[in-house]
Amino acid sequence: MTEQALKLAGDFAAPTQEQWEKEVLKVLNRRRPEGTELTIDQALGRLRSTSVDGLTIEPLYTASDAPAPLGYPGVMPFTRGTKARLGSGWLVRALHEDGDVRATNAAVLDDLSNGAGSVWLRVGSDAVAPADLAAALAGVKPEMCCIAVSGVEDQQAGADALAAFFRASGKASECSGNLGIDPLAVAALTGTPANLGGLVKAVTTAKEFGDVRGLTVDVLVYDNAGAGDVEVLAYAIASGLEYVRALDAGGVSPSVAFSQITFRVPANADQFTTIARLRALRRLWARVGEVLGVPDAERGGVQHAVTSWRMVTRDDAYVNLLRGTIATFAAAVGGAEIITTLPFDTAHGLPSELGRRMARNTQLVAMEESNVGRVADPAGGSWFVESLTDQLATKAWALFQQLEAAGGMAKALADGLVASQIAAVNDARAKALATRKQPITGVSMFPQAVEPTVDAKPRPAAVVRGGLQPKRDAEVFESLRDRSAAAGRPPVFLACLGARRDFGGREQFASNLLLVGGFSHPSSEGGTPAEIAAQAAASGAKVAILCSSAKVYADQAIAVATALKEAGVDTVYLAGRLKEVGDEAASAVIDGEIFDGMDVVAFTEATLDRVEAHK
Repeated sequence: MTEQALKLAGDFAAPTQEQWEKEVLKVLNRRRPEGTELTIDQALGRLRSTSVDGLTIEPLYTASDAPAPLGYPGVMPFTRGTKARLGSGWLVRALHEDGDVRATNAAVLDDLSNGAGSVWLRVGSDAVAPADLAAALAGVKPEMCCIAVSGVEDQQAGADALAAFFRASGKASECSGNLGIDPLAVAALTGTPANLGGLVKAVTTAKEFGDVRGLTVDVLVYDNAGAGDVEVLAYAIASGLEYVRALDAGGVSPSVAFSQITFRVPANADQFTTIARLRALRRLWARVGEVLGVPDAERGGVQHAVTSWRMVTRDDAYVNLLRGTIATFAAAVGGAEIITTLPFDTAHGLPSELGRRMARNTQLVAMEESNVGRVADPAGGSWFVESLTDQLATKAWALFQQLEAAGGMAKALADGLVASQIAAVNDARAKALATRKQPITGVSMFPQAVEPTVDAKPRPAAVVRGGLQPKRDAEVFESLRDRSAAAGRPPVFLACLGARRDFGGREQFASNLLLVGGFSHPSSEGGTPAEIAAQAAASGAKVAILCSSAKVYADQAIAVATALKEAGVDTVYLAGRLKEVGDEAASAVIDGEIFDGMDVVAFTEATLDRVEAHK
């Protein structure tokens, strides 16, 4: 013990903005020729990034980017949480959607016995039949856990079945959960007009029970279809307001309506954006409540966060454990009251026992061992998070106003406005995915040559609907791998010129690029043009990639490319840029280049086309 206080970083002078900018210029101008150095504005432009829906991410944030005063959890504008956290922090909710009632019942009891505090049943022709809901919940005490249902074609039937289960328990006043009525989500998925006629019935039914909400605003349907962060927020509050208006017309006050809505929102591996999105949604919904005259204390928006299905990959499925962990952490830090972590094998079929256990334990470790839930709004005050929250809220409010001007969410769905907005975001994201500006680990970056077997129970055939179509980000790459596998993993030859110190880095880049498309990649190391060409011919490859340094390219690239063409290789690429060859004749024998930032999807498709043309 000592009387002298610990200074920690107190012995170091606080750096200034000017000092940081000087270091930035030192790094970015290190190899630039004299007279071509970047200015600080140009340098910051290089470091600044923009998301697919227009969010600007600065390279550095300062105290001026954070609001003042910060505020508190549990009070307006609820940015920091609907209430001050007590205990563990959130409710662990497990999703079940297997139509095999005995299997679902066993899985439900297993989850509840091993840490889950809530059950979410998806009902429908490809999931749990509403008539089987009571059997699926056999042995479950509804007064001891929270139960929610969701569905599309059987939404009302699922709500009725859950209400009947609550009544039959004899503990109606102690039951908690959600009846899952969400007609706008149905309209979005089916492409049919929204029918808001059942909202009042849902609220009336929910009031029979202790802590049951009748309505869900599920924006997962938009996230699954490709909506960006701004769109998800705008659609959430636009849908919520649509329900409040319909209920008000049916004699239900806005304050009661607010108490009957749960927002089901996505959480993804973009940690900080997820945190900011949850914080921004509460702020926006509180503002809607303020305009509608809802009492201050009742304006908090309760959120059920679900790790994004769109980010789940089929290939290298175990990486989904990392994505799910980040998303779960972000949802907890962002203040979600309920969290569902999708199992890592979700893209393969109905989750295995291991998948469900790992999903459940991801939350339990964060909650019970890491104590994430014992801190209210731990990201609050972060200059970056506060700035991102403000930016999301501002952009989403502007889009919400556009939806209102267009006649509201129901009309925006019916008129195709929502679909067109999502399509625009998907177009921007497709470019980012194809160029790997938005990488997918294990799929578009660092894929495995051979995928491990993942055992999962096949899902029933998906119901074909006419509305928004769900699509995972990884699907474009998975389809290319499937196409390559069907062609027998065709070879692309790597002609490595010079010594390993010359070609090592580019060989590694090229081999990883080829694995993205599922190609095999026989290679040569050094040798004369004739020797390299002979090895390429023996491999049967019709496409080759030259790998080396600019110095070696200048001496050997044209000769080797010429020899490869004479040996029967149709297409020759250069790993790097053609200007490194230093000869105008390069374009006559070298057909293209591969480099960081290229369109990997277009390259893979074109290469498969060439390979298949020779069959």
